[in-house]
Amino acid sequence: MALQSPIDTSPQPNAQHDHDEGLARDLRQIEQMRLGRRNMLGWMASAGGAALITACGGSGSSGSTSTVTVAGTTSTTTTTTTSTPTPSPTASTCTVYATETNGPYPADGTNTSNGSTSNVLTISGVVRSDIRPSFVGSTTVAAGVPVTFTITVVDANNSCAPLANYAIYLWHADQLGRYSLYDLPAESYLRGLQVTNASGQVTFTTVVPGCYAGRYPHIHFELFTSLANATRGSFARLISQFALPADACSTVYASSGYTTSASNFRSVSIANDNVFGDNSSAQITAMTMAMSGSVSAGYTATATVAIAT
Repeated sequence: MALQSPIDTSPQPNAQHDHDEGLARDLRQIEQMRLGRRNMLGWMASAGGAALITACGGSGSSGSTSTVTVAGTTSTTTTTTTSTPTPSPTASTCTVYATETNGPYPADGTNTSNGSTSNVLTISGVVRSDIRPSFVGSTTVAAGVPVTFTITVVDANNSCAPLANYAIYLWHADQLGRYSLYDLPAESYLRGLQVTNASGQVTFTTVVPGCYAGRYPHIHFELFTSLANATRGSFARLISQFALPADACSTVYASSGYTTSASNFRSVSIANDNVFGDNSSAQITAMTMAMSGSVSAGYTATATVAIAT
């Protein structure tokens, strides 16, 4: 930048020569020029420093834009920040069930009962929604507090989309902790098979199962990719179990008919159960039925079964 000197040295033909006043005037003008140059340089340094501070984000907010004017020109400096990457969305928000044992009472063709192979999956009448009555050689209806249980089957690899036309075989103990076809060879109640609808759902009407010694209250199930495949337990896509919520168990087991279950339930927990105990907290949450209702009016329950197709 060129700085114009304030001293005019051109001839002044009409000026009055006063040597004392002239020297004093010249000295004042020289001092003014020196101070002017110092102020100018100081101002420029100050403006440049402000620009540097702004560029470094010394006091500005993250991601802001500041404008600094220096000697008649405009310089715009934009500060940028490094943002934390947003995690990519997962394929689903549902928890895949743990594979569990089908236990000693499946009646699915994989073991024997009373010396013969027991497989209700090939017997006419097993496809049903109300599983309280026996359907093989007896019509006995299982006693207990009724519960309507809706199960939704979803694909964990496809944003939890419902899986239609899957078959679910369900079975559990009665209110005294006994299993049909095994503990009760003449009975076939509390077993049934259904196929999921377009919403991936089936609904079973059953009773709240009892609690037998050594196990937390549960319901067994096997999931098949189609009804045609549901002819033998070894063809199951998933074998697992549902856990009952503790508060519902405490309430139901205090009612008539569940006396033995109440005693057994006091000595077990889902944390020390030999099936559920080694699952993650997310799996235990997903595998525990949501229940509401009362002993007098009955209960409704829901659960979502997620599998990775």
